[in-house]
Amino acid sequence: MINDPEIIKEIHDQINTDKINLVKLIDSVFNSKYEIFKQMDDPYFKERAIDVLDVKRKLLYNVLNIKIPSILEIKTPTILITYDLTPSNAALLDPEYIKGVVSEIGGKTSHSAIMLQNLEIPAIFGAKDILKKIKDDNFIGIDCQTGIIDLNPNENEWKQKITNYEFLKKEYEKYSKLETKTLDGKKIKCEANVGNVKDTILANKHGCEGIGLFRTEFIYMNSNNWPSEEEQFNIYKEVLTNLENKLVIIRTLDIGGDKKLPYYEFPPEMNPFLGVRAIRFCLARKDIFKCQLRALGRASVYGKLAIMFPMIANIDEFIEAKNFTLEVFNELKKEGHKVADNILIGMMVEIPSSAILANKFSEYADFFSIGSNDLIQYSFAADRMSKTIDYLYQPNNPALLKLIDMTIKGAHLNSRFVGVCGEIGGNPLSIPILLGLGIDDLSMSPPNIPQARRIINSLNFKDCEILANKALQCSTTEEVNKLVKEFLKQNNLC
Repeated sequence: MINDPEIIKEIHDQINTDKINLVKLIDSVFNSKYEIFKQMDDPYFKERAIDVLDVKRKLLYNVLNIKIPSILEIKTPTILITYDLTPSNAALLDPEYIKGVVSEIGGKTSHSAIMLQNLEIPAIFGAKDILKKIKDDNFIGIDCQTGIIDLNPNENEWKQKITNYEFLKKEYEKYSKLETKTLDGKKIKCEANVGNVKDTILANKHGCEGIGLFRTEFIYMNSNNWPSEEEQFNIYKEVLTNLENKLVIIRTLDIGGDKKLPYYEFPPEMNPFLGVRAIRFCLARKDIFKCQLRALGRASVYGKLAIMFPMIANIDEFIEAKNFTLEVFNELKKEGHKVADNILIGMMVEIPSSAILANKFSEYADFFSIGSNDLIQYSFAADRMSKTIDYLYQPNNPALLKLIDMTIKGAHLNSRFVGVCGEIGGNPLSIPILLGLGIDDLSMSPPNIPQARRIINSLNFKDCEILANKALQCSTTEEVNKLVKEFLKQNNLC
């Protein structure tokens, strides 16, 4: 944007004609561009208006020779208040100093929110106009479980809240070393969603039984250029080694939508979330896809690897991706590289078409993983980043539960295992239903594993089956949630 010829010409022309103050001129030109973005109909581009102001701010800092403030320089306990926390900025946060985050836009299933969970940083998203209400160095309290932002906190009350929370965490941590098994002997796995090598250490600490989702896009998003085969190989090797032969499901590059790259400009689309992203991008750019697959193939001998393709919409897509993967592995073997013989190749179920046709997909895929965040987004036609329609984020809606039920039945028809790697995997109100529907694995942010295991280990599978069947007969999310709350209360889990 800084190098945009139109912006440069507009500033130069006015300098030459008006002899205007440069700071005022930059402010004026960028404000006019901001208004253009703000008036756009497309909600994605409308939200990007704030980026224009961000560029303007940075340019003015340079013009005025003022040092740009950086979150990396924060060295005291701080709650960060922001309009929009991008995934690239979220990756820079240091939990030692950043004790909480409040953002005006975004939701609990945004990629930044997911990253903060793994960092164990409490966060509240969608806090409208919060920047107008809080100034630097204000003393505030936030409770991300209730969504409360206290602008005038009573210190003793909040210290008690923190004490109670820490006590509960210690109670949950007792379950970090246990096997996940219901009271009547049904075993499932509690796995972890991770985005980097450091997350795998956290996952082990909380007692993960494998990695249900390794998000490789963060390798690309945190790089200044397309990461090389060697860079990726070293990361995948370390991840597999860290997990000591537990199954590690690595998702191939899932980029696009709200996940951008600093070195690649996606062609403009009316709706990037429904455009060339994830597996569609990889199949269109097989040079990039091949580089990742080569790194995965070489790393496969260091652990128990499974590869998962995101955003599969039809069987032809999956077959093309799988065949290309096998071709790359054969090429590696011909070059003299060792590639494991037991690599599983599966897919995410994020699009209703995949759930509906799960019985046919299971003839080709080795396993399924339900990406509930996107499955909700595409099922209810609701942008997961929009705070305006976040009421449509309904993980326990009967329609979604029926799609999950269809997926599980379709997988088991051909003896394939199926997991959940979206946020509902660690949601106490969803876990009993997922158990009852017959889910094999639940994958979640590492800190949620002990609590999820406590719930599972306190329940009977047969009771969960009865609960799930009742939930499938409900009409609304409210009815389902009421059922689950009563069920948890009966089992002393409330």
